[in-house]
Amino acid sequence: MGNRARWRALTATGAVLAAGLLALPSAAVAAEYERVVNGDFATGEVNPWWNGSGTTGSVVGGEFCTKVTGGTVNGYDALVGQNGVAFEAGQSYTLKFDARATTPQPISAVAGESVDPYRQIARTDVALTPEPQSFTHTFESTLDFPGAGNGQLAFWFGGQSFDNTICVDNVSLVGGVKPPTGLEPAAPVRVNQVGYLPGLPKQASVANEATTPVPWTLKNSAGTAVASGQSTPKGLDPNSGENVHLVDFSAYETVGTGYTLTVGVDTSHPFDISPDVLKDLRYDSLSFFYHQRSGTPIEAEYAGAEYARPAGHLNVAPNQGDNDVPCLAGVACGYTLDVPGGWYDAGDHGKYVVNGGISVWQLLNEYERALRVGDAAALGDGKLAIPESGNGVPDILDEARWEVDFLLKMQVPDGNPLAGMAHHKIHDAQWTALPTLPHEDAQVRRLSAPSTAATLNLAAVAAQAARLWKNIDPAFSAQALTAAEKAYQAAKANPAKLADPNDGTGGGAYSDGTVTDEFYWAAAELFATTGKYQADVTGSPLYKGASFNTRGFDWGSTGALGDITLALVPTTLPAADVTAIKQAITTTADGHLSQMATQGHPAPYRTQDGSYEWGSNGLVANNGVVLALAYDFTQQPKYREGAFAVMNYLLGRNPVNYSYVSGWGDQPVRNVHHRHWANQLDPDLPIAPPGALSGGPNSALQDPIAAGLLQGCPAQRCFVDHIEAYSVNEVTVNWNSALAWLSNWTAEKSTVAPSSSCSVTYAANGWNTGLSASVTLKNTSAVVWNGWTLKFAFAGNEKLTHGWAATWSQKGAEVTAVNLPWNASVAPGGSVTIGFNASSSGPAITPASFAVNGSTCK
Repeated sequence: MGNRARWRALTATGAVLAAGLLALPSAAVAAEYERVVNGDFATGEVNPWWNGSGTTGSVVGGEFCTKVTGGTVNGYDALVGQNGVAFEAGQSYTLKFDARATTPQPISAVAGESVDPYRQIARTDVALTPEPQSFTHTFESTLDFPGAGNGQLAFWFGGQSFDNTICVDNVSLVGGVKPPTGLEPAAPVRVNQVGYLPGLPKQASVANEATTPVPWTLKNSAGTAVASGQSTPKGLDPNSGENVHLVDFSAYETVGTGYTLTVGVDTSHPFDISPDVLKDLRYDSLSFFYHQRSGTPIEAEYAGAEYARPAGHLNVAPNQGDNDVPCLAGVACGYTLDVPGGWYDAGDHGKYVVNGGISVWQLLNEYERALRVGDAAALGDGKLAIPESGNGVPDILDEARWEVDFLLKMQVPDGNPLAGMAHHKIHDAQWTALPTLPHEDAQVRRLSAPSTAATLNLAAVAAQAARLWKNIDPAFSAQALTAAEKAYQAAKANPAKLADPNDGTGGGAYSDGTVTDEFYWAAAELFATTGKYQADVTGSPLYKGASFNTRGFDWGSTGALGDITLALVPTTLPAADVTAIKQAITTTADGHLSQMATQGHPAPYRTQDGSYEWGSNGLVANNGVVLALAYDFTQQPKYREGAFAVMNYLLGRNPVNYSYVSGWGDQPVRNVHHRHWANQLDPDLPIAPPGALSGGPNSALQDPIAAGLLQGCPAQRCFVDHIEAYSVNEVTVNWNSALAWLSNWTAEKSTVAPSSSCSVTYAANGWNTGLSASVTLKNTSAVVWNGWTLKFAFAGNEKLTHGWAATWSQKGAEVTAVNLPWNASVAPGGSVTIGFNASSSGPAITPASFAVNGSTCK
């Protein structure tokens, strides 16, 4: 299957060359371009090299060593290789490699095509001995394959009767005249490729070297200009390394499809203007989780024929299966667990409690938030294409339960040491190759040791589930609560049992050196469900929003999850403390907005050194959640606008000009790192289905493909849509849970009724030449005003002459009053009274409307 078997057809093609490589004419000179990635295996990583059927490989002592099962007939029956190797017809190449074998045998080095018709460029046969030997061969390419195309370099190890171990090292392929792909140029005009909403800002980013404004034109689908203007230069944007201009076409409100924005000779991808542009994304983003289900067939009826597959890891050959799974060697648990079900974490087949925990919590919180302050009907039964649809339970809860059930199975059984703790993860003993569908995975499965972090994830999620299923399924609710309390007590008894950071073979380590945040999160969920554990909540150093910061929350930083629950779920906490939590959220949101206002491609995320890290898009989406919650708590339009701006970034308004959500936009990611959605490696397999969020820019370049292509990239441009660039283009359940939460919120808030976080009482006494007015502002939001600005417009020819209790100003008819230091803070439910005198030749007319901090008041 896939690239592990493609060379089987090579000898049947008409392009097979005789043994030995073609000699290079003496007049030709090879360029010094290295075409192989990770040929020295210095990082200890195998990727992007793969192992074929019947072979298992890893880096040992700096060599790529492969165990080969004997009994094969042909050399290509057992092979290793690398795809995406660039070749140019008529150009020379020099292949060098070191190799040895435990038992002497011949092998072949083969250059050619990775897909049907499997044309071959060159092949050489060499004899290996137990001692390492160096080989050098030069040839001329007869075929053209661009970088990231179908070119391939492979080593054939088969055709022997005996088992063997073969090691290669220092693999180099130098030649050609075209430089490696490198950092791809991105079209200069970057927009939300899906669309914009009437009534919200509509902005684009443009890479342009001009230092003065440049003209722009908005065109409809017929190519007719419908709006135009001048850009606003933003200057050098460090995140993109470009000189960036802002184009604002917010004034254009006509609903339509196929709009484009032109700046000079450059034109954007098409987009729509409509209140409905984002509404279906909430369902596509949730559908991701059905695709990731383990232990059940993914059926065409729900996922579509191209994504259907048999159930994985059900103890059906070749699967070793997720029943009777023992612990890793060296972890003396003394029992096996049946742990089928749950979600595959990412593009691999691992299932991780700490990542599954935040992911399922986020889906459950998405629903709980909608129940309390939003539209839960949009997440109800019959909304998703899943087998449980129509059972009377909201579909989002059915999907979440698939993971909750798995998490409960990961708990150490009673009567054993560490009873009540949760095993950190389960996955293959070795990394599986790309592509490998779950039902084809022949690896043995192993449990990693229990950890405090995993146990607290289980406690938090199970307590949350108990709350939400209390009236839906009381028995399941009780089961979950029992597991939650047992886990919490076990974690308190084992507060420092940390996951092994070196346990990263076959699956991610997901180690976490600090669990204070998990303790706070679990206590908050248990308190919200039971009313107990209040002292654990209020006694935590993280109480009242201390976890919120500009980086954002994720699987390793979960304190904010507890605060979000405490801000949404009524408890016996003092009202002032709940207000303080909400204030921490809005203060953080204000920081995001301030940062975004300075950026060329606004995204609410930053690290201390300005870098972007693995999964930056997940952090961007989670910070969008913070902006969304700030709007829920205050109704201030700036936060709603900020949350939608996050979607603009994810859907194309970014320096690489990609929509990071598969299937959404004119240029969406296609080749995410995944063992089933692997069309780039096997044309018989699909690309990613609509609604999967790519991890996005990662300036650390933590995989060989990214390191080979993106050296020196500015932070937001450290991205390539390549299946083997896993550090920038992987998908995971926790990034998609963030997208699902935010997508549901933006769908809900695509049309909003006028709301208010303030009320104003206006009283005026007039005379023939003027008036005197008293204005009382009341804070009707749930958070403190730390500063306020009142705006209104006179209805006649009034002119301010004097004001008190505020700094007053007037421009035309518009009047502005800004707080003084002594009355800047107004608590929820509190009020402040200010006043003014004005000259006027007519009657004292009450202004038509008032706004405080951008929110229209009642």
